[in-house]
Amino acid sequence: MAYQLRPYQTDAVHSVIRHFRQSNDPALLVLPTGAGKSLVISELARIARGRVLVLAHVKELVEQNHDKYESYGLKASIFSAGLGQKEAIEQVVFGSVQSVVRNLSQFHHEPEQKAFTLLVIDECHRVSMEKNSSYQKVVEHFKRLNPNLKVLGLTATPYRLGMGWLYQYKNGLNNKGIVRTEEPRFFKHCLFELPLSYMIDNGYLTKPNVVDAPIVFYDFSLLSTDSFGRYPEQELNQLLKGNTRATKQIIDQVTSEATDRKGVMVFASTVDHAREIISYLPENESALIIGDTPAKERDRLINDFKDQQLKFLVNVSVLTTGFDAPHVDLIAILRPTESVSLYQQIAGRGLRLAEGKEECLIIDYAGNRFSLFSPEVGEPKPDSKAVPVTVPCPACGNENSFWGIVDGDGDLVEHYGRRCQGFEEFEGEKEQCSFRYRFKECDKCGAENDIAARKCHECQNGLVDPDKKLRDALNLKNCMVIRCSGMEMNCSKDSKGNTRLKVTYHDEDGAEVSEFFRLDTPAQQGAFYHHFGKHSLINRGEPFKASTVDNVIHNRKKFRKPDFVIAHKEKHYWKIIDKIFDYQGSFRKADTL
Repeated sequence: MAYQLRPYQTDAVHSVIRHFRQSNDPALLVLPTGAGKSLVISELARIARGRVLVLAHVKELVEQNHDKYESYGLKASIFSAGLGQKEAIEQVVFGSVQSVVRNLSQFHHEPEQKAFTLLVIDECHRVSMEKNSSYQKVVEHFKRLNPNLKVLGLTATPYRLGMGWLYQYKNGLNNKGIVRTEEPRFFKHCLFELPLSYMIDNGYLTKPNVVDAPIVFYDFSLLSTDSFGRYPEQELNQLLKGNTRATKQIIDQVTSEATDRKGVMVFASTVDHAREIISYLPENESALIIGDTPAKERDRLINDFKDQQLKFLVNVSVLTTGFDAPHVDLIAILRPTESVSLYQQIAGRGLRLAEGKEECLIIDYAGNRFSLFSPEVGEPKPDSKAVPVTVPCPACGNENSFWGIVDGDGDLVEHYGRRCQGFEEFEGEKEQCSFRYRFKECDKCGAENDIAARKCHECQNGLVDPDKKLRDALNLKNCMVIRCSGMEMNCSKDSKGNTRLKVTYHDEDGAEVSEFFRLDTPAQQGAFYHHFGKHSLINRGEPFKASTVDNVIHNRKKFRKPDFVIAHKEKHYWKIIDKIFDYQGSFRKADTL
Protein backbone atom coordinates (compact mmCIF):
# COMPACT_ATOMS: atom_id res chain seq x y z
CA MET A 1 0.00 0.00 0.00
CA ALA A 2 1.48 3.34 -1.05
CA TYR A 3 1.28 6.30 1.31
CA GLN A 4 1.58 10.05 0.85
CA LEU A 5 3.48 12.20 3.30
CA ARG A 6 2.02 15.53 4.27
CA PRO A 7 4.21 18.51 3.27
CA TYR A 8 5.48 19.11 6.81
CA GLN A 9 6.26 15.41 7.24
CA THR A 10 8.37 15.54 4.07
CA ASP A 11 10.17 18.61 5.44
CA ALA A 12 10.84 16.80 8.72
CA VAL A 13 12.29 13.76 6.93
CA HIS A 14 14.50 15.95 4.73
CA SER A 15 15.81 17.84 7.75
CA VAL A 16 16.93 14.53 9.29
CA ILE A 17 18.67 13.44 6.09
CA ARG A 18 20.53 16.77 5.78
CA HIS A 19 21.69 16.69 9.38
CA PHE A 20 22.95 13.11 9.50
CA ARG A 21 24.82 13.52 6.21
CA GLN A 22 26.96 16.13 7.97
CA SER A 23 26.98 15.08 11.63
CA ASN A 24 26.64 12.23 14.10
CA ASP A 25 25.29 14.55 16.81
CA PRO A 26 22.04 13.22 18.32
CA ALA A 27 19.09 15.34 17.18
CA LEU A 28 15.32 15.49 17.56
CA LEU A 29 12.09 16.48 15.82
CA VAL A 30 9.25 18.29 17.60
CA LEU A 31 5.85 17.23 16.27
CA PRO A 32 2.62 17.95 18.17
CA THR A 33 -0.05 15.39 18.96
CA GLY A 34 -1.74 14.21 15.77
CA ALA A 35 1.12 15.23 13.48
CA GLY A 36 1.76 11.63 12.43
CA LYS A 37 5.02 10.75 14.16
CA SER A 38 4.47 7.10 13.26
CA LEU A 39 4.41 7.95 9.56
CA VAL A 40 7.62 10.01 9.82
CA ILE A 41 9.27 7.09 11.63
CA SER A 42 8.02 4.67 8.95
CA GLU A 43 9.44 6.78 6.14
CA LEU A 44 12.84 7.16 7.83
CA ALA A 45 12.97 3.42 8.50
CA ARG A 46 11.97 2.64 4.91
CA ILE A 47 14.65 4.78 3.26
CA ALA A 48 17.47 3.99 5.72
CA ARG A 49 20.34 2.10 4.10
CA GLY A 50 21.27 0.18 7.24
CA ARG A 51 19.42 -1.42 10.13
CA VAL A 52 16.99 0.65 12.20
CA LEU A 53 15.92 0.25 15.83
CA VAL A 54 12.84 2.20 16.96
CA LEU A 55 12.38 2.43 20.74
CA ALA A 56 9.45 3.55 22.90
CA HIS A 57 8.77 3.39 26.64
CA VAL A 58 5.34 1.69 26.52
CA LYS A 59 4.08 -1.29 24.57
CA GLU A 60 1.17 0.72 23.11
CA LEU A 61 3.59 2.99 21.24
CA VAL A 62 5.74 0.06 20.12
CA GLU A 63 2.67 -1.65 18.68
CA GLN A 64 1.32 1.55 17.13
CA ASN A 65 4.60 2.38 15.36
CA HIS A 66 5.06 -1.22 14.21
CA ASP A 67 1.51 -1.51 12.88
CA LYS A 68 1.82 1.75 10.98
CA TYR A 69 5.06 0.57 9.35
CA GLU A 70 3.67 -2.83 8.35
CA SER A 71 0.40 -1.31 7.09
CA TYR A 72 2.36 -0.11 4.05
CA GLY A 73 3.40 -3.62 3.09
CA LEU A 74 6.74 -3.47 4.90
CA LYS A 75 8.12 -6.06 7.31
CA ALA A 76 9.58 -5.42 10.76
CA SER A 77 10.38 -7.31 13.97
CA ILE A 78 9.01 -6.60 17.46
CA PHE A 79 11.25 -6.79 20.54
CA SER A 80 8.89 -6.25 23.46
CA ALA A 81 8.11 -8.62 26.31
CA GLY A 82 4.84 -6.76 26.89
CA LEU A 83 3.73 -7.70 23.36
CA GLY A 84 4.91 -11.30 23.70
CA GLN A 85 7.62 -11.05 21.01
CA LYS A 86 11.37 -10.64 21.29
CA GLU A 87 12.74 -10.89 17.77
CA ALA A 88 15.33 -8.82 15.91
CA ILE A 89 15.76 -10.62 12.59
CA GLU A 90 14.38 -7.96 10.25
CA GLN A 91 16.22 -4.87 9.04
CA VAL A 92 13.81 -2.72 11.06
CA VAL A 93 13.04 -3.54 14.72
CA PHE A 94 10.43 -1.91 16.95
CA GLY A 95 11.15 -2.46 20.63
CA SER A 96 10.45 -1.32 24.17
CA VAL A 97 13.44 0.22 25.89
CA GLN A 98 12.90 -1.98 28.96
CA SER A 99 13.07 -5.22 26.96
CA VAL A 100 16.06 -4.11 24.88
CA VAL A 101 18.13 -2.89 27.83
CA ARG A 102 17.57 -6.20 29.64
CA ASN A 103 18.68 -8.20 26.62
CA LEU A 104 21.60 -6.23 25.18
CA SER A 105 23.64 -9.41 24.89
CA GLN A 106 21.29 -10.56 22.11
CA PHE A 107 22.41 -7.59 20.00
CA HIS A 108 26.00 -8.21 18.94
CA HIS A 109 28.39 -8.28 15.99
CA GLU A 110 27.73 -11.55 14.22
CA PRO A 111 27.72 -11.85 10.42
CA GLU A 112 23.99 -12.59 10.31
CA GLN A 113 23.20 -9.59 12.53
CA LYS A 114 24.60 -6.37 11.11
CA ALA A 115 25.01 -3.34 13.36
CA PHE A 116 22.24 -0.76 13.58
CA THR A 117 22.92 2.52 11.78
CA LEU A 118 19.88 4.49 13.03
CA LEU A 119 18.32 4.51 16.50
CA VAL A 120 14.95 6.30 16.75
CA ILE A 121 13.51 7.16 20.18
CA ASP A 122 9.80 7.99 20.35
CA GLU A 123 8.67 10.24 23.24
CA CYS A 124 12.34 11.18 23.64
CA HIS A 125 11.66 13.66 26.45
CA ARG A 126 12.07 10.58 28.65
CA VAL A 127 15.77 10.30 27.82
CA SER A 128 17.80 11.16 30.90
CA MET A 129 21.33 12.56 31.09
CA GLU A 130 22.14 9.90 33.71
CA LYS A 131 24.64 7.38 32.34
CA ASN A 132 22.95 4.50 34.16
CA SER A 133 19.49 5.21 32.71
CA SER A 134 17.97 2.66 30.34
CA TYR A 135 18.15 4.80 27.21
CA GLN A 136 21.76 5.81 27.88
CA LYS A 137 22.77 2.16 28.36
CA VAL A 138 21.11 1.21 25.07
CA VAL A 139 22.75 4.08 23.17
CA GLU A 140 26.16 3.32 24.63
CA HIS A 141 25.87 -0.36 23.70
CA PHE A 142 24.94 0.27 20.09
CA LYS A 143 27.55 3.01 19.72
CA ARG A 144 30.21 0.51 20.76
CA LEU A 145 28.98 -1.74 17.95
CA ASN A 146 28.80 1.19 15.51
CA PRO A 147 30.62 4.45 16.44
CA ASN A 148 28.77 6.22 13.59
CA LEU A 149 25.32 5.37 14.96
CA LYS A 150 22.78 8.11 14.27
CA VAL A 151 20.34 8.84 17.13
CA LEU A 152 17.07 10.65 16.44
CA GLY A 153 14.38 11.56 18.96
CA LEU A 154 10.75 12.53 18.43
CA THR A 155 8.58 14.38 20.94
CA ALA A 156 5.75 16.85 21.26
CA THR A 157 7.23 18.29 24.48
CA PRO A 158 10.93 19.21 24.14
CA TYR A 159 11.01 20.61 27.67
CA ARG A 160 11.03 18.97 31.10
CA LEU A 161 10.46 20.57 34.48
CA GLY A 162 13.64 20.44 36.52
CA MET A 163 15.79 19.98 33.43
CA GLY A 164 14.62 22.58 30.93
CA TRP A 165 15.15 22.15 27.20
CA LEU A 166 16.02 18.67 25.95
CA TYR A 167 18.38 20.06 23.32
CA GLN A 168 20.92 22.86 22.99
CA TYR A 169 20.32 24.38 19.57
CA LYS A 170 17.28 24.94 17.41
CA ASN A 171 18.42 25.08 13.80
CA GLY A 172 16.99 27.79 11.56
CA LEU A 173 17.57 29.18 8.08
CA ASN A 174 20.79 30.65 6.67
CA ASN A 175 23.03 29.14 9.38
CA LYS A 176 21.06 30.92 12.10
CA GLY A 177 19.13 29.52 15.04
CA ILE A 178 18.36 29.74 18.75
CA VAL A 179 20.47 28.74 21.76
CA ARG A 180 18.11 26.91 24.10
CA THR A 181 20.59 26.20 26.88
CA GLU A 182 24.31 26.39 27.55
CA GLU A 183 24.07 23.25 29.69
CA PRO A 184 25.10 19.93 28.10
CA ARG A 185 22.27 17.88 26.62
CA PHE A 186 22.13 14.46 25.03
CA PHE A 187 20.30 15.88 22.00
CA LYS A 188 22.35 18.67 20.42
CA HIS A 189 19.93 19.95 17.77
CA CYS A 190 16.23 20.42 17.09
CA LEU A 191 16.04 19.87 13.34
CA PHE A 192 12.37 20.63 12.78
CA GLU A 193 9.52 21.98 14.92
CA LEU A 194 5.91 22.13 13.82
CA PRO A 195 3.67 24.68 15.60
CA LEU A 196 0.38 23.45 17.01
CA SER A 197 -1.30 26.43 15.34
CA TYR A 198 -0.28 25.10 11.91
CA MET A 199 -1.95 21.76 12.63
CA ILE A 200 -5.20 23.41 13.72
CA ASP A 201 -5.27 26.09 11.01
CA ASN A 202 -4.77 23.46 8.30
CA GLY A 203 -7.44 21.11 9.60
CA TYR A 204 -5.10 18.37 10.86
CA LEU A 205 -6.37 18.80 14.43
CA THR A 206 -9.72 19.68 15.98
CA LYS A 207 -10.34 23.31 16.86
CA PRO A 208 -9.94 23.89 20.64
CA ASN A 209 -12.51 25.90 22.57
CA VAL A 210 -10.50 27.04 25.61
CA VAL A 211 -12.33 28.74 28.48
CA ASP A 212 -11.29 29.75 31.99
CA ALA A 213 -13.45 28.34 34.75
CA PRO A 214 -16.61 30.49 34.62
CA ILE A 215 -18.00 29.63 38.06
CA VAL A 216 -15.42 28.35 40.52
CA PHE A 217 -11.72 27.54 40.39
CA TYR A 218 -8.73 26.74 42.59
CA ASP A 219 -6.20 29.40 43.57
CA PHE A 220 -2.78 27.75 43.51
CA SER A 221 -0.91 31.06 43.25
CA LEU A 222 0.23 31.08 46.90
CA LEU A 223 1.76 27.61 46.74
CA SER A 224 5.52 27.31 46.34
CA THR A 225 7.22 25.03 43.83
CA ASP A 226 10.39 23.02 44.31
CA SER A 227 13.59 23.45 42.28
CA PHE A 228 12.02 21.27 39.57
CA GLY A 229 8.96 23.52 39.23
CA ARG A 230 6.70 20.93 40.88
CA TYR A 231 4.06 21.57 43.52
CA PRO A 232 4.60 19.57 46.76
CA GLU A 233 1.85 16.96 47.07
CA GLN A 234 1.35 17.67 50.77
CA GLU A 235 0.67 21.37 50.11
CA LEU A 236 -1.64 20.51 47.22
CA ASN A 237 -3.63 18.09 49.36
CA GLN A 238 -3.86 20.61 52.19
CA LEU A 239 -5.22 23.29 49.86
CA LEU A 240 -7.62 20.92 48.11
CA LYS A 241 -9.00 19.51 51.38
CA GLY A 242 -10.13 23.02 52.17
CA ASN A 243 -11.85 23.24 48.80
CA THR A 244 -14.05 20.13 48.78
CA ARG A 245 -17.08 22.33 48.15
CA ALA A 246 -15.31 23.87 45.16
CA THR A 247 -14.38 20.44 43.81
CA LYS A 248 -18.00 19.30 44.05
CA GLN A 249 -19.15 22.43 42.19
CA ILE A 250 -16.47 21.96 39.54
CA ILE A 251 -17.41 18.35 38.86
CA ASP A 252 -21.09 19.26 38.80
CA GLN A 253 -20.27 21.78 36.07
CA VAL A 254 -18.07 19.27 34.18
CA THR A 255 -20.90 16.73 34.31
CA SER A 256 -23.34 19.34 33.02
CA GLU A 257 -21.02 20.36 30.18
CA ALA A 258 -20.51 16.68 29.32
CA THR A 259 -24.21 16.06 28.56
CA ASP A 260 -23.67 16.26 24.80
CA ARG A 261 -20.00 15.16 24.86
CA LYS A 262 -18.62 11.74 23.96
CA GLY A 263 -15.42 11.51 26.00
CA VAL A 264 -14.23 13.50 29.04
CA MET A 265 -10.71 13.47 30.50
CA VAL A 266 -10.13 15.00 33.94
CA PHE A 267 -6.58 15.83 35.05
CA ALA A 268 -6.32 15.84 38.85
CA SER A 269 -3.63 17.33 41.11
CA THR A 270 -2.99 14.40 43.47
CA VAL A 271 -4.18 10.85 44.06
CA ASP A 272 -6.40 11.97 46.96
CA HIS A 273 -7.83 14.69 44.76
CA ALA A 274 -8.54 12.21 41.96
CA ARG A 275 -10.35 9.86 44.34
CA GLU A 276 -12.53 12.72 45.54
CA ILE A 277 -13.30 13.68 41.94
CA ILE A 278 -14.30 10.14 40.95
CA SER A 279 -16.70 10.00 43.91
CA TYR A 280 -18.74 12.82 42.36
CA LEU A 281 -18.96 11.24 38.89
CA PRO A 282 -21.49 8.64 37.67
CA GLU A 283 -20.08 5.32 38.92
CA ASN A 284 -21.01 3.23 35.89
CA GLU A 285 -19.58 5.78 33.43
CA SER A 286 -16.29 6.68 35.12
CA ALA A 287 -12.84 5.27 35.76
CA LEU A 288 -9.71 6.34 37.63
CA ILE A 289 -6.12 5.67 36.50
CA ILE A 290 -3.13 6.50 38.70
CA GLY A 291 0.50 5.42 38.73
CA ASP A 292 -0.24 2.37 40.88
CA THR A 293 -3.08 1.07 38.72
CA PRO A 294 -2.15 -2.52 37.70
CA ALA A 295 -1.21 -2.87 34.03
CA LYS A 296 -4.05 -5.25 33.11
CA GLU A 297 -6.68 -3.13 34.84
CA ARG A 298 -5.26 0.00 33.23
CA ASP A 299 -5.42 -1.60 29.76
CA ARG A 300 -9.01 -2.73 30.38
CA LEU A 301 -10.13 0.73 31.57
CA ILE A 302 -8.42 2.50 28.67
CA ASN A 303 -9.99 0.12 26.16
CA ASP A 304 -13.42 0.60 27.73
CA PHE A 305 -12.95 4.36 27.49
CA LYS A 306 -11.81 4.18 23.86
CA ASP A 307 -14.81 1.96 23.07
CA GLN A 308 -16.98 4.64 24.74
CA GLN A 309 -18.29 2.23 27.33
CA LEU A 310 -16.97 4.78 29.84
CA LYS A 311 -17.50 8.51 29.45
CA PHE A 312 -15.25 9.98 32.17
CA LEU A 313 -11.57 9.13 32.67
CA VAL A 314 -9.80 10.69 35.67
CA ASN A 315 -6.01 10.48 35.94
CA VAL A 316 -3.00 11.87 37.80
CA SER A 317 0.03 12.55 35.58
CA VAL A 318 -0.17 9.26 33.66
CA LEU A 319 -2.10 10.04 30.48
CA THR A 320 -0.34 13.22 29.33
CA THR A 321 1.64 11.47 26.57
CA GLY A 322 1.33 8.30 24.52
CA PHE A 323 -2.44 8.14 24.93
CA ASP A 324 -4.76 8.50 21.97
CA ALA A 325 -8.56 8.52 22.13
CA PRO A 326 -9.75 10.67 19.20
CA HIS A 327 -13.34 10.88 20.46
CA VAL A 328 -12.30 12.95 23.54
CA ASP A 329 -14.08 16.29 23.25
CA LEU A 330 -13.90 17.71 26.78
CA ILE A 331 -10.74 18.28 28.83
CA ALA A 332 -11.05 19.45 32.45
CA ILE A 333 -7.76 20.67 33.96
CA LEU A 334 -7.85 20.60 37.76
CA ARG A 335 -4.10 20.63 38.33
CA PRO A 336 -1.51 23.43 38.26
CA THR A 337 1.63 23.28 36.15
CA GLU A 338 4.60 25.58 35.57
CA SER A 339 5.25 24.03 32.16
CA VAL A 340 3.72 25.46 28.99
CA SER A 341 4.61 22.21 27.21
CA LEU A 342 2.80 20.04 29.77
CA TYR A 343 -0.27 22.27 29.59
CA GLN A 344 -0.30 21.97 25.79
CA GLN A 345 0.26 18.21 26.02
CA ILE A 346 -2.73 17.83 28.35
CA ALA A 347 -4.93 19.88 26.02
CA GLY A 348 -3.62 17.91 23.06
CA ARG A 349 -5.34 14.76 24.35
CA GLY A 350 -8.57 16.22 22.99
CA LEU A 351 -7.41 17.62 19.65
CA ARG A 352 -7.33 14.53 17.45
CA LEU A 353 -9.85 14.39 14.64
CA ALA A 354 -12.88 12.13 14.93
CA GLU A 355 -16.07 11.67 12.95
CA GLY A 356 -18.73 14.17 13.98
CA LYS A 357 -16.33 16.03 16.26
CA GLU A 358 -16.35 19.77 15.57
CA GLU A 359 -14.35 21.09 18.53
CA CYS A 360 -12.92 20.17 21.92
CA LEU A 361 -13.95 22.10 25.03
CA ILE A 362 -11.00 22.72 27.36
CA ILE A 363 -11.78 24.17 30.80
CA ASP A 364 -8.93 25.26 33.08
CA TYR A 365 -9.94 25.28 36.74
CA ALA A 366 -6.35 25.73 37.98
CA GLY A 367 -5.58 29.26 36.73
CA ASN A 368 -2.61 28.15 34.64
CA ARG A 369 -3.08 31.15 32.30
CA PHE A 370 -1.22 29.57 29.38
CA SER A 371 -2.17 29.80 25.75
CA LEU A 372 -2.26 26.68 23.60
CA PHE A 373 -0.12 28.61 21.14
CA SER A 374 2.39 30.09 23.59
CA PRO A 375 6.03 29.18 23.08
CA GLU A 376 7.81 27.26 25.82
CA VAL A 377 10.14 29.62 27.68
CA GLY A 378 12.50 27.04 29.14
CA GLU A 379 13.00 28.59 32.58
CA PRO A 380 11.03 28.46 35.84
CA LYS A 381 8.15 30.92 36.02
CA PRO A 382 9.49 33.95 37.95
CA ASP A 383 6.09 35.36 38.91
CA SER A 384 2.60 33.86 39.17
CA LYS A 385 1.35 36.58 36.79
CA ALA A 386 4.07 35.97 34.20
CA VAL A 387 3.13 34.83 30.70
CA PRO A 388 5.27 33.94 27.68
CA VAL A 389 6.15 37.04 25.64
CA THR A 390 8.04 37.51 22.38
CA VAL A 391 10.85 40.07 22.48
CA PRO A 392 12.81 40.90 19.29
CA CYS A 393 16.56 41.51 19.35
CA PRO A 394 17.65 44.84 17.84
CA ALA A 395 21.07 43.43 16.99
CA CYS A 396 20.26 40.22 15.09
CA GLY A 397 16.47 40.28 14.73
CA ASN A 398 15.90 37.00 16.58
CA GLU A 399 12.43 36.60 18.13
CA ASN A 400 13.17 35.67 21.76
CA SER A 401 10.71 33.88 24.04
CA PHE A 402 10.87 35.15 27.63
CA TRP A 403 8.63 35.27 30.68
CA GLY A 404 7.01 38.68 30.99
CA ILE A 405 4.24 40.75 32.56
CA VAL A 406 1.64 42.49 30.40
CA ASP A 407 -0.92 45.08 31.44
CA GLY A 408 -4.65 45.18 30.74
CA ASP A 409 -3.98 46.63 27.30
CA GLY A 410 -1.64 43.76 26.42
CA ASP A 411 1.43 46.03 26.55
CA LEU A 412 4.69 44.68 27.95
CA VAL A 413 5.22 45.89 31.53
CA GLU A 414 8.24 43.74 32.36
CA HIS A 415 10.20 40.83 30.98
CA TYR A 416 12.82 38.60 32.55
CA GLY A 417 15.07 37.84 29.59
CA ARG A 418 18.78 38.42 30.05
CA ARG A 419 20.42 37.76 26.70
CA CYS A 420 19.38 37.26 23.09
CA GLN A 421 19.01 33.56 22.33
CA GLY A 422 19.97 33.83 18.65
CA PHE A 423 23.11 32.30 17.18
CA GLU A 424 24.86 32.28 13.83
CA GLU A 425 27.11 29.49 12.60
CA PHE A 426 30.49 30.23 11.00
CA GLU A 427 32.55 27.34 9.64
CA GLY A 428 30.86 24.88 11.98
CA GLU A 429 31.20 27.09 15.08
CA LYS A 430 28.10 28.60 16.69
CA GLU A 431 28.40 32.18 17.94
CA GLN A 432 25.63 33.46 20.20
CA CYS A 433 24.39 37.02 19.74
CA SER A 434 26.05 39.29 22.33
CA PHE A 435 23.07 41.60 22.92
CA ARG A 436 21.92 41.63 26.56
CA TYR A 437 18.61 42.93 27.87
CA ARG A 438 19.81 42.85 31.46
CA PHE A 439 23.45 43.17 32.34
CA LYS A 440 26.15 44.11 34.79
CA GLU A 441 28.54 46.72 33.38
CA CYS A 442 32.28 46.36 33.90
CA ASP A 443 33.71 49.44 35.68
CA LYS A 444 37.02 48.97 33.87
CA CYS A 445 36.18 48.34 30.19
CA GLY A 446 32.43 49.03 30.03
CA ALA A 447 31.56 45.55 28.69
CA GLU A 448 28.09 44.19 29.40
CA ASN A 449 28.10 40.95 31.41
CA ASP A 450 25.44 38.60 32.71
CA ILE A 451 23.88 39.88 35.93
CA ALA A 452 25.28 36.87 37.84
CA ALA A 453 28.83 37.17 36.42
CA ARG A 454 31.74 37.67 38.81
CA LYS A 455 34.38 38.40 36.19
CA CYS A 456 34.15 40.49 33.04
CA HIS A 457 34.04 38.25 29.98
CA GLU A 458 36.08 40.82 28.02
CA CYS A 459 38.90 41.99 30.31
CA GLN A 460 38.61 39.38 33.11
CA ASN A 461 38.40 42.21 35.64
CA GLY A 462 36.59 41.29 38.86
CA LEU A 463 33.04 42.71 38.91
CA VAL A 464 32.05 44.51 42.09
CA ASP A 465 29.64 42.51 44.23
CA PRO A 466 26.40 44.50 44.74
CA ASP A 467 26.34 43.49 48.42
CA LYS A 468 29.76 45.12 48.83
CA LYS A 469 28.50 48.29 47.14
CA LEU A 470 25.58 48.46 49.56
CA ARG A 471 27.66 47.68 52.65
CA ASP A 472 30.27 50.29 51.75
CA ALA A 473 27.58 52.93 51.14
CA LEU A 474 25.76 52.15 54.40
CA ASN A 475 29.02 52.53 56.34
CA LEU A 476 29.58 56.08 55.06
CA LYS A 477 27.96 59.04 56.81
CA ASN A 478 27.66 61.06 53.60
CA CYS A 479 25.89 58.29 51.63
CA MET A 480 22.23 57.41 51.42
CA VAL A 481 20.78 54.11 50.21
CA ILE A 482 17.23 54.08 48.87
CA ARG A 483 15.49 50.71 48.94
CA CYS A 484 13.45 51.69 45.91
CA SER A 485 9.70 51.05 46.15
CA GLY A 486 8.63 53.57 43.50
CA MET A 487 9.81 55.81 40.69
CA GLU A 488 8.16 58.98 39.36
CA MET A 489 8.81 61.08 36.26
CA ASN A 490 7.88 64.76 36.09
CA CYS A 491 8.67 67.85 34.09
CA SER A 492 10.63 70.55 35.94
CA LYS A 493 12.75 73.63 35.17
CA ASP A 494 16.30 74.50 36.14
CA SER A 495 17.46 77.83 37.55
CA LYS A 496 17.57 79.29 34.02
CA GLY A 497 14.05 78.18 33.16
CA ASN A 498 15.11 75.31 30.88
CA THR A 499 12.77 72.33 30.73
CA ARG A 500 14.22 69.11 32.13
CA LEU A 501 13.10 65.63 33.19
CA LYS A 502 12.97 64.95 36.91
CA VAL A 503 13.18 61.29 37.98
CA THR A 504 12.43 60.69 41.66
CA TYR A 505 13.07 57.45 43.56
CA HIS A 506 11.16 56.69 46.78
CA ASP A 507 11.80 54.21 49.56
CA GLU A 508 9.21 52.56 51.82
CA ASP A 509 9.59 55.20 54.57
CA GLY A 510 9.14 58.28 52.43
CA ALA A 511 12.77 59.18 51.78
CA GLU A 512 13.48 60.22 48.21
CA VAL A 513 16.26 61.28 45.88
CA SER A 514 16.07 62.72 42.37
CA GLU A 515 18.13 63.10 39.22
CA PHE A 516 17.61 65.46 36.28
CA PHE A 517 18.10 65.20 32.51
CA ARG A 518 18.00 67.79 29.73
CA LEU A 519 16.92 66.39 26.36
CA ASP A 520 17.37 69.37 24.01
CA THR A 521 20.38 68.10 22.03
CA PRO A 522 21.55 64.72 20.67
CA ALA A 523 24.39 64.79 23.20
CA GLN A 524 21.94 65.24 26.09
CA GLN A 525 19.74 62.48 24.72
CA GLY A 526 22.77 60.20 24.51
CA ALA A 527 23.69 61.01 28.11
CA PHE A 528 20.13 60.17 29.17
CA TYR A 529 20.38 56.76 27.50
CA HIS A 530 23.81 56.03 28.98
CA HIS A 531 22.93 57.07 32.56
CA PHE A 532 19.28 56.03 32.63
CA GLY A 533 17.67 54.35 29.60
CA LYS A 534 20.29 51.67 29.02
CA HIS A 535 19.56 50.07 32.39
CA SER A 536 15.94 51.15 32.92
CA LEU A 537 14.31 50.29 29.60
CA ILE A 538 12.14 47.22 30.10
CA ASN A 539 12.70 46.18 26.50
CA ARG A 540 16.00 47.39 25.08
CA GLY A 541 15.02 45.62 21.89
CA GLU A 542 12.24 48.13 21.22
CA PRO A 543 13.45 51.28 19.42
CA PHE A 544 12.88 54.28 21.67
CA LYS A 545 14.34 57.78 21.32
CA ALA A 546 14.09 60.17 24.25
CA SER A 547 13.41 63.19 22.00
CA THR A 548 11.56 65.35 24.53
CA VAL A 549 10.72 65.41 28.21
CA ASP A 550 7.01 64.98 27.42
CA ASN A 551 7.80 61.99 25.21
CA VAL A 552 9.65 60.21 28.04
CA ILE A 553 6.92 60.97 30.58
CA HIS A 554 4.23 59.77 28.16
CA ASN A 555 6.15 56.49 27.78
CA ARG A 556 6.98 56.08 31.47
CA LYS A 557 5.69 52.51 31.55
CA LYS A 558 8.54 51.50 29.25
CA PHE A 559 10.96 52.02 32.15
CA ARG A 560 11.53 49.97 35.28
CA LYS A 561 12.74 51.13 38.67
CA PRO A 562 16.05 49.97 40.18
CA ASP A 563 16.13 47.83 43.31
CA PHE A 564 18.49 50.19 45.14
CA VAL A 565 19.73 53.75 44.59
CA ILE A 566 22.97 54.99 46.18
CA ALA A 567 23.41 58.76 46.56
CA HIS A 568 26.34 60.86 47.84
CA LYS A 569 25.87 64.05 49.87
CA GLU A 570 27.12 67.10 48.00
CA LYS A 571 27.08 70.65 49.39
CA HIS A 572 23.42 71.42 48.69
CA TYR A 573 21.95 68.19 47.27
CA TRP A 574 22.19 64.42 47.05
CA LYS A 575 23.95 63.16 43.91
CA ILE A 576 23.02 59.72 42.63
CA ILE A 577 26.24 57.73 42.12
CA ASP A 578 24.89 54.22 41.48
CA LYS A 579 21.71 52.28 40.80
CA ILE A 580 21.45 48.55 41.29
CA PHE A 581 19.11 46.53 39.05
CA ASP A 582 18.32 42.81 39.09
CA TYR A 583 19.65 42.54 42.61
CA GLN A 584 20.41 39.07 43.96
CA GLY A 585 21.94 39.20 47.42
CA SER A 586 21.44 39.23 51.17
CA PHE A 587 19.75 42.64 51.54
CA ARG A 588 15.97 42.91 51.49
CA LYS A 589 14.41 44.60 48.48
CA ALA A 590 11.36 46.86 48.75
CA ASP A 591 7.95 45.20 49.13
CA THR A 592 9.46 41.88 50.23
CA LEU A 593 9.60 40.37 53.71
